[in-house]
Amino acid sequence: MTSFDSIEFDYAASLAKQALEHMNKHKVPPSPDNFSIWFEYAARSSVDLNRTIDVLIGNRKPFSEQTNSELVRIFLLGNDRGDIPDKVRSLVNRAKELLTNAIDSQNAQILSLRDVAAQADLTDPKALISNLLDELLRATSRAQNLEASFTSATQELDKVRETLARSDQNARTDALTGLANRRGLDERLHAAQIRAMESGDALSILLIDIDHFKRFNDTYGHQVGDQVLRLAAGVFKEQLRESDFPARYGGEELIGVLDSTELSTARAIAERVRRKIAERRMHRRSTGEELGAITVSIGVAEFRPGESIGDLVERADQALYQAKRSGRNRTMTEVDLDGDIAA
Repeated sequence: MTSFDSIEFDYAASLAKQALEHMNKHKVPPSPDNFSIWFEYAARSSVDLNRTIDVLIGNRKPFSEQTNSELVRIFLLGNDRGDIPDKVRSLVNRAKELLTNAIDSQNAQILSLRDVAAQADLTDPKALISNLLDELLRATSRAQNLEASFTSATQELDKVRETLARSDQNARTDALTGLANRRGLDERLHAAQIRAMESGDALSILLIDIDHFKRFNDTYGHQVGDQVLRLAAGVFKEQLRESDFPARYGGEELIGVLDSTELSTARAIAERVRRKIAERRMHRRSTGEELGAITVSIGVAEFRPGESIGDLVERADQALYQAKRSGRNRTMTEVDLDGDIAA
């Protein structure tokens, strides 16, 4: 985010005025968080933020409380990454030190060679050559030491880079199912929403709930419940296309983001997932006892241009509720909703 310390007062005042004008024009409540978002918009400090707001404006999307909250969560709270880790800072300082030493060593080498040349006895070529060779050997030794230091620093940096990449991946992955977690899901949904609004392509989601999940936990224990969830998640991922995005939505609920997919196609994919999960059986390893069929209920909804992601998920959740109310182990779409629970 843009820092007030880095902006001249007059410029900051101008941005603040623009931010308030934008907020007034689009009827955005003047809360501190909302002001921060629109100040950033006026400053054009985040390409993604400006792109998102411009698309929302272009689609005449009202800035409701939910939309404003999503903007704050994604672009204000989500970008707080903290300070650079101490190890990275240490490596940066070490690299600076190595570069400084390399420059100093080069300068010292030049001065030494000049001294040898200035003190050279041209009548004694052997002595001159011997002195030059000694100086070049010392220069070579210094260069080799610097190269070894640079190599060591590079290896450390590679390790830190790999660690950060793993940490970043872990921060977006649910440990139990191996699917994306809510953080990873939020990022993908946001990107999918923008693409759909810009291109006009369809976007659908599947919301899955494992039927009678509490019964598995209460009857067999949480470890079995975890196995049921892992099994359902694994089948879910297997049955989706490469372009689809599966995630754990929370508890025993899973969600799939299907780019460029209309409602009818999404329903067919959901039905395939439901059938494949129902075909699986779980047994106790110790006794061979069959634990019964695992079934799921699925709600499907298609994105409507200009709506919030929250509205889309809400319709999928209503369709899921309808599926469970109608007997479970079935797929319902938003067009199947009863009038009394439709949004």
